[in-house]
Amino acid sequence: MHADLSRSTFRPERHYSAVIAQQGRVQLDADANEQTAIQLHQARALTADLIGPHGGPRDAAGFRIEYVGGKHDIDTLHIHGGRYYVDGILCDADRPAPGVPVPDEGDEETAKENAQDSVRPPAHWTYWDQPDGYRDPEKPGDRLPSPAQAPFVAYLQVWERSVTAAEDPALREVALGAAMPDTAARAKVVWQVLPLALDELETEETEPSKEVVRAAFARWAQKQAAPSARLAARAQRPDHADEDPCLVKPDSRYRGPENQLYRVEVHEGGAASEGTKGNGAKDATFKWSRENGSVVFPVDELDGTWVQLASLGHDDKLDLDVGDRVEFTDTAYASRLEPLPLLRVEELDLPGRRVRLSAEPDPGVGRLPHLHPFLRRWDHHEGPRRKGRSTTLRGGAVPVTEGEWLPLEDGVEVYFAKGGTYRTGDHWIVPARTATGSVEWPVDQARRPLLRGPAGIARHFAPLALVKGEGEALDLRLAFGPLASSIPAADEATLAAETRARQEEQAAESDPSGGRSQTTAEAEAAVEGDK
Repeated sequence: MHADLSRSTFRPERHYSAVIAQQGRVQLDADANEQTAIQLHQARALTADLIGPHGGPRDAAGFRIEYVGGKHDIDTLHIHGGRYYVDGILCDADRPAPGVPVPDEGDEETAKENAQDSVRPPAHWTYWDQPDGYRDPEKPGDRLPSPAQAPFVAYLQVWERSVTAAEDPALREVALGAAMPDTAARAKVVWQVLPLALDELETEETEPSKEVVRAAFARWAQKQAAPSARLAARAQRPDHADEDPCLVKPDSRYRGPENQLYRVEVHEGGAASEGTKGNGAKDATFKWSRENGSVVFPVDELDGTWVQLASLGHDDKLDLDVGDRVEFTDTAYASRLEPLPLLRVEELDLPGRRVRLSAEPDPGVGRLPHLHPFLRRWDHHEGPRRKGRSTTLRGGAVPVTEGEWLPLEDGVEVYFAKGGTYRTGDHWIVPARTATGSVEWPVDQARRPLLRGPAGIARHFAPLALVKGEGEALDLRLAFGPLASSIPAADEATLAAETRARQEEQAAESDPSGGRSQTTAEAEAAVEGDK
């Protein structure tokens, strides 16, 4: 999550069931976030245990797929509404109602007709307008394959990303004023219906059954979901420490002036660089931020290489400076998980809240205001790396080099294990603390840093339909029924006993004497009166 966090403390292997607040203590964001993570983990684990890897309620299962082609300009899918669960994560495909506007004065009849139409939400999404898909008909890679040439599987990809007030201005409390930072961020479930050629599932049958396709898809999804990249982090005494007059402790390793949460994120996916390959294959690159990638600047206007921002930052720590690397992006590209060139800030116009970038941003990003374009600052720079060797950026990012320690800054170093495959968006977070002069990272008994897989992004997959042509979509979804059922009838002996008990209770209510004779009842009443 690109959010302004102190650290992330949730570890499922510790089996904590709750965070317990103590009186008179400092309350940290990490504690509240861990409580949320614990509850979310428990709820999704229980849901997945009961439902299985994926499934929907029998009477309200969503994501029914229809292929529509031929008579239309461009092929599409109809994605019908309802709910579906993937690894315990709820995905809702219902379209919201557009709402009813206030009618214009003197136009009541038209307003009544518009109101009747507007309260009915569309019955389905399409492949092109699905809320987090952001498919582009102008991009050949986004178009659906032709089922006439080869069948394809329509599948569901699910993951989560953070959303701040830069993307959703409604999250900002305007009463706090524009000078104040935003408050809490949000985690959003992103679902995307995408095509996958049947050939990629490596099935041997030309006309596979549902079970065969589901099994082949499960094997494919397992490979996609399991990242092979691993990283370790440590803090070493910087070479320039003896020349720095602002020493924290003489034996400190991390020498930063403040506590930081470093984020190391894969920018361009692929394999690690192996020198000059000459085969056109893309090498993996990464970027890093000392603020967990949370420093963002909403964009008001783009004019060539000049970008006008809503704000230039709240202080000198969270602002922009010449030489900074920034990512010009928007909601669509944040959801597509596709790398964009990282640009350099060349010039600042402080009174006009403008910055000039080293190149004009990609033509397909940041031109639509409703997609909320913004700049995200990253903190790596091109320059000396170690012992005279320089860091040459590629596309504005740092090439991944495996098998050696790579310095970030102030003694913080990272190590990529050999043989990894890297995916855009995968990331690791490294808390650095001035009190210890070190980073918080797991180590073995010999104090050697341990290699860890990415903290995210966790991707989840579910097959929806095998599309063979228009009107020929083999449904691959699973459904479950409600757990509640009618209470079974009791046996005859139990029913008879219940009937006798009700009769005795009714008789006692209708006879105040409780079945005693009138003389006895009067005598007892007289004794009570004498007392």
